[in-house]
Amino acid sequence: MLQLPDSPRVRTLASLEESYEFCRQITAKYSKTFYLGTLLMPEAKRRAIWAIYVWCRRTDELVDGPQAAQTTPETLDRWEQQLESVFAGHPLEDPDVALVDTLERFPQDIQPFRDMIAGQQMDLYRSRYETFEELNLYCYRVAGTVGLMSTAVMGVDTTYRTAPWDRSTPQGPIEEAIALGVANQLTNILRDVGEDARRGRIYLPLEDLALFNYTEQDLFNGVVDERWRGLMRFQIQRARKFYAQAERGISRLSPDARWPVWAATGLYSQILNAIESNQYDVFQQRAYVRGPRKLMCLPVAWLRSKAL
Repeated sequence: MLQLPDSPRVRTLASLEESYEFCRQITAKYSKTFYLGTLLMPEAKRRAIWAIYVWCRRTDELVDGPQAAQTTPETLDRWEQQLESVFAGHPLEDPDVALVDTLERFPQDIQPFRDMIAGQQMDLYRSRYETFEELNLYCYRVAGTVGLMSTAVMGVDTTYRTAPWDRSTPQGPIEEAIALGVANQLTNILRDVGEDARRGRIYLPLEDLALFNYTEQDLFNGVVDERWRGLMRFQIQRARKFYAQAERGISRLSPDARWPVWAATGLYSQILNAIESNQYDVFQQRAYVRGPRKLMCLPVAWLRSKAL
């Protein structure tokens, strides 16, 4: 899907509509649950989220995609240079056309994008995390940043006040946006333990494995016993705390963004329920949310968007 140009070249890029359609198709193909949430947004915002999603996916594929073995620190340096070109309004690849337009419509800072690239750099030289503090930095870089990028598109309710007498300028739910990204990444980690193990990677903090007397070899062997179930319950509880923190910021978003964010949050957090239903076996079974449950989330999310 992703090819970095070895040198600048002149060629005809996709039209704006073609670029956005490409982003829509990639989002729909690779993140069905996320895509469902975007369909609840106004058109301009949904298209912008697709463009951001595809940039994030292309960034992730540099270290996790089919050509990841060829990725070096220099590859990521070139990718950051291409990012700077996009922020300057000069797209180099077809998907960049939509992202340039998105940045014009929904201006935002380049730093979260740079931080995401730094997260991919971590994957080049790390396959273990000793503590949750170390893992939390990684989660911020590869996912908390997405919360910041998305908030710039969602918008903030400028009439929001913590109290009638509060006349201060409303601030965006920055910490909550980061928390949602971290919660989603922790969910991904728990769902993909088996897949990551087959690539020699362990994202669960090693100090947590030691706490439950569960070894790396146990993980590579796919051992599901009471030690593992206790470890997974501990990790799921942590992820749900981040979801709870994130939910406190949804009411501060623009009204037309609350329903899709509530929906996306509810849909993704249900993966944790699926892990529990599978008796915490993430080695032989992939946890996912079934279609009927996805549909049931929508009216609940709508009610929350109106009442909370």
